[in-house]
Amino acid sequence: MPDNQPAAILLRLIAALAAGAAVAWIHAKSTRIPHESSFTTTLVLLSVLIAMVTQVIGDNVARAFSLVGALSIVRFRTVVRDTRDTAFVIFSVAVGMAVGAMNLWVAGLGILVIGAAAFLLSRSNAAKPVIRSAHQLTIRANTAADLHHIAQHAGSSLGALQSIETLKQGTAIEAVYEYELRNPQDAQKLVKDLLLLEGVHEVRLVKSTKE
Repeated sequence: MPDNQPAAILLRLIAALAAGAAVAWIHAKSTRIPHESSFTTTLVLLSVLIAMVTQVIGDNVARAFSLVGALSIVRFRTVVRDTRDTAFVIFSVAVGMAVGAMNLWVAGLGILVIGAAAFLLSRSNAAKPVIRSAHQLTIRANTAADLHHIAQHAGSSLGALQSIETLKQGTAIEAVYEYELRNPQDAQKLVKDLLLLEGVHEVRLVKSTKE
């Protein structure tokens, strides 16, 4: 069957759809961070779209440059929540390109090898503690000695000291720390326990804007 026949093109697109679905399934099963369903849909559609683009370009270099220029006007503003997601976007693009160029062995073996690597790496990282969310912990106390005592009480959960300043003409001191809150339900207990410490005036725990 000639490569430019509608039936051949349709088969390639269906194969790209199946390959994209496989990439999306691997991503969903090997990640530990919740994702919106739109990202999974994007991985599937991206594979089909790249297969289409690959068939449109063919061996025509001029057409390739024209498509690059046309696609360069597209801008994405979605923030990548996990750096691992970038690899899966590239994975979907590579699979779609391989199917569009009729390199089905490349697509199939790539899915097997990268899929196996994704599952193995996700299992190896399973035992590592997961930080649920980054927060800023603001504490107002009487003296720097009080802050030192508070830091000892908080233990290893306190991260880097972000800022420290005196208030009320030197009669109080405020410090802002990074705080690794593993369980959101512990927030209320943390604030309550810190307020019970001697010398503490005020405690604030807010979600970090760096996330």
